[in-house]
Amino acid sequence: MEFLKIVGSGNDFVIVDNRNNFIRNRKLLAIKLCNRKFGIGADGLLLLENSKKADFKMRIFNPDGSEAEMCGNGLRCILRFIYEKSISKKKNLNIETKAGILDGLIKKKIIKVRMKVINSPKLNIEIPIENSKIIGNYINTGVPHTVIFVDNVENVNLEEIGPKIRYNEIFGKSGTNVDWVEIVKRGVIKIRTYERGVEGETLSCGTGACASAIITSIKEKFESPISVITKSKEILKIYFDEKFESVYLEGKTLLTFKGIWIGS
Repeated sequence: MEFLKIVGSGNDFVIVDNRNNFIRNRKLLAIKLCNRKFGIGADGLLLLENSKKADFKMRIFNPDGSEAEMCGNGLRCILRFIYEKSISKKKNLNIETKAGILDGLIKKKIIKVRMKVINSPKLNIEIPIENSKIIGNYINTGVPHTVIFVDNVENVNLEEIGPKIRYNEIFGKSGTNVDWVEIVKRGVIKIRTYERGVEGETLSCGTGACASAIITSIKEKFESPISVITKSKEILKIYFDEKFESVYLEGKTLLTFKGIWIGS
């Protein structure tokens, strides 16, 4: 089975062309391929599939086998995959996801994709953690995110506090991704993200970058675009209108290698 591995600002994905629908047990394959010791190693498996509604369909599977509704960096990487494999000559493409149909613009290594805000954000919610409470801001940018402002993101004990928020009962069975945001200066923020499915910190998160930028814009009156410094140190740019009806995520992508999976 041929694959490409493509990185979006530190978020790495194994990508396979499944338009012929030869992969049936997608969840099991994701668990095998994403394993960093016995597989290829990745933050997720992306499958390019046929769509009756758009140019193509993207399906996203986490390392634990769960399927995600949407992934911003994943969307950027699958567009890079289409470009590298010469699957389409179009530079503007519509991609069907579980969060809806989203469009993207391919500029070789730079990929810009439309994102989506689902329902209105919930600001200043109290999250009970043991004998204390943390103030967070909930928003769905294709997947749920809780944004928490801190003075210094490097001081956050993410591995300890992350699961307590991610699985907190106030977010229901699906839980939430968690983003810690530090305001660097006007128009620039730094983030760290604990991702569902990965169940740990990732070097970058596209939906998290959008969630953090939008919440920051609402609370701090920042204007578009906002530059988001990720854990990988690469910068994502978030563009948006006043009502957040048109939101775009832009950043670099990197093709790291091509290969053939022979594992059983």
